Amino acid sequence: MIRALSMAVRGRPRPRNAFLAGIEAWLEAERDRIGLWLPVFLGLGIALWFVLPTPGDWRAVIVGGCGVALAGVSAGQATRIGRAAIWAGLAIALGCGLVWNRADRAAMLRIDKPKIVQFSAIIETLELRPAKGDARAVLIPEATADLPPRLRVTIADADRPAAIAKGDSIRLRARLMPPPTAAVPGSYDFRRAAWFQRLGGVGSALGRVERIGNVAPEQGGLRARLSAHVRSRLDGSAGGIAAAFATGDRGGIAIEDEEAMRASGLTHLLSISGLHITAVVAAVIFATMRLLAFSPTLALRLPLPLIAAGVGALAGVGYTLLTGAEVPTIRSCIAALLVLAGLALGREAMTLRLVAAGALVVLVLWPEALVGASFQLSFAAITAIVAFHESGAAKRLLERREEGRLRRLARGVAGLLITGIVVEVALAPIALFHFHKSGVYGALANMIAIPLTTFVVMPLEALALALDAVGLGAPVWWLTGLAINALLALAGWVASVPGAMAAISDVPKSAFAAILGGGLWMTLWQTRLRWAGLLPFAIGIAIAVASPAPDILITDDGRHMVVRDDKGVLALLRPRTGDFMRDVMAERSGSLDPLSDLDVAHGALCGRDVCAITLNRGGRRWRVMAIRSGYRLPWSSLVSQCREADIVVSERRLPRGCLPKWFKADPQTLRQTGGLAITLDATPIVQTTKRIRDKHPWAVE
Repeated sequence: MIRALSMAVRGRPRPRNAFLAGIEAWLEAERDRIGLWLPVFLGLGIALWFVLPTPGDWRAVIVGGCGVALAGVSAGQATRIGRAAIWAGLAIALGCGLVWNRADRAAMLRIDKPKIVQFSAIIETLELRPAKGDARAVLIPEATADLPPRLRVTIADADRPAAIAKGDSIRLRARLMPPPTAAVPGSYDFRRAAWFQRLGGVGSALGRVERIGNVAPEQGGLRARLSAHVRSRLDGSAGGIAAAFATGDRGGIAIEDEEAMRASGLTHLLSISGLHITAVVAAVIFATMRLLAFSPTLALRLPLPLIAAGVGALAGVGYTLLTGAEVPTIRSCIAALLVLAGLALGREAMTLRLVAAGALVVLVLWPEALVGASFQLSFAAITAIVAFHESGAAKRLLERREEGRLRRLARGVAGLLITGIVVEVALAPIALFHFHKSGVYGALANMIAIPLTTFVVMPLEALALALDAVGLGAPVWWLTGLAINALLALAGWVASVPGAMAAISDVPKSAFAAILGGGLWMTLWQTRLRWAGLLPFAIGIAIAVASPAPDILITDDGRHMVVRDDKGVLALLRPRTGDFMRDVMAERSGSLDPLSDLDVAHGALCGRDVCAITLNRGGRRWRVMAIRSGYRLPWSSLVSQCREADIVVSERRLPRGCLPKWFKADPQTLRQTGGLAITLDATPIVQTTKRIRDKHPWAVE
């Protein structure tokens, strides 16, 4: 094979080493695909900045990338190997430098400890969440030097003035605290996201919020009014979903319906993404072409496709601005604009080069987006779809041919099903890594849900909004409600099917890197050597599946603990734990069932102040003791119980005489470690949320 490939590059400079000559020949055969790896290496540099803990490590990445580029220069710029090394090295160095600079520019004053403050502020953004009975506002404090420049505050509906809107000046009393870090290892780290969003604190309003007046131009009024109008036309979650399609506002969707959408693999329909942008742009292009074609003069003298594409581009940009211009929406808009540009230049509508160009633009502008689930899921999906449809097997399956309608329909359905399966395989590892669970039947559900949303729900909603201008939209809103309720019924049915969700307690970062690397290798290359990516992909899957679930989870404040008893039942320390923390602990434990209470767990003995449980792991008995009340305990009794325990957990400081046999998780220890995930075995494994020597700006105390 190497000899055959070498003949393709006859006349080009070739390395003397036979192995390097073979690589050169292979790269020549893959020359159309080499450019696709530029955003991958840029992303590698960004990822290394997040993974490595200190500035010295980051400098080493930049120097190392430049060294790879210099090695490429010495290898010869006339060779494929040399040029690939130059671009790869420069991309790695640039990626690390870009995100480092982005993090430094996001530095700001932060709340260092919880406090109650009364202050005035201007509302920068306001997200109404009627399903939760509150609103979430990003505020810019006025004339308050000791507060960060931006805060995120939750306001209960009962305390929120009815006329409040973006741009208003308000006065409120709120309990503020630092942006929370991951409660336990592997859960969502909001503090990192808040750093790049320049949020210096979060909190909740205490009491009635007073509206002082509007002191800034009301830029978000149209979006808020449109969302409110849509929800006024449709009740319940149907109105919330319709508002999400129109403006990206998901606050009106009931929690149980949103969970059903997630379990059925349809939650992507709720966020403004490529599907929605594509539907809007395509509809505008179609309508523009049809309207302009009514005039024979225009049809004969003007390039109608280019004009329609331009109008579609403007519609896509306008829709992006209307829905809040969030990074995922901007990303989809950029991709749509690139597709329209390709069509204007006479290129194919969608290729991996366009996908790579879109990824490159996003990573240069928002390098921190790389580590977010939204970026990974959206680009993994579109890459998998395009790569599949560019493959020879897909082209043979979907190519046009002379045949009956039933056969053509069957091939189309098969193509949709296989595409859905390919997307699910691409997305499942990412969903499991970030959320610890993933829908299993998403491919089947999306075969119905995507056409229903694209060709029924969104056109009906657009028509209803247009007819509302003349007061005739009610019948169409009724039809829209029927279609959305059908979508919800589909989601509920799929979510209720046994085995609809797969859950896993943890996907190690090494396994995730192997899965991503193997997947990209198989997707971006086109010769038979691409199948070598199956090996790291399979190894990553095997590591993830074989990784043991933790026996004990302890939050960073020591207040909450989950224990897996000898019967495999997961139990919470505090029976009155809130729903949010229950969900966090259940997801991290890899459980799809509600958590039990430690009081009724196998081998547990609980009182009002203390709980103790005996676990049999790794050929030995482990006694775990946790304090769950704030009452003062007898010193001698507490010290005696500590000595009998292997592990002691407490949210309050313990006396020095409390010396368990193995580990004490009290405030002093947890300040250094953060949340804990402990796997008990012959050699226990302890995972922490805080890393040693971590110098990322959001991690520095």
